[in-house]
Amino acid sequence: MPVTRPNDLLDPERHELREVSEAPGPHEPRERGIALVAHDRCKPEMLAWARIHRETLARHRLYATGTTGGILADELDLEIIRFRSGPLGGDQQIGSRIAEGDVDLLVFFWDPLSPQPHEPDVRALLRLAVLADIPVACNRATADFVITSPLLVAADDPDRPESPVFAPLAA
Repeated sequence: MPVTRPNDLLDPERHELREVSEAPGPHEPRERGIALVAHDRCKPEMLAWARIHRETLARHRLYATGTTGGILADELDLEIIRFRSGPLGGDQQIGSRIAEGDVDLLVFFWDPLSPQPHEPDVRALLRLAVLADIPVACNRATADFVITSPLLVAADDPDRPESPVFAPLAA
């Protein structure tokens, strides 16, 4: 049985908690599914960002659209599950993984100044991420905050104030 995320615990059909198995221990860091997507003009920025955070990224399951994944795998020697290029269905493939609960974070450096021929796919991807309640980083500043957050690897439910993640805030 796959590990469930805290947001997946409430069964929307029956409005009751699902049973959790294979959950990490209270102090065991969680491996997360991280999807990496970058429009053409943003690929150099994605590479620069990933180079800085390479060690952190290497500890997680990585997914990426075709070209972005190829660049990151080749340049940084990262193991990445690659899908098609975004305009050829890669955005939809990432969206499918989000819907299945395999992706916990979407880092999507999109180009707000250039029209994209697959704009409906981009909107659908972002909509799925919001509906799944996963963090979405659309620029380097946000991606830096998210990737360095202690919540990224929190093993327990970070929404509980008694969580060790909140210990520094209690002082």
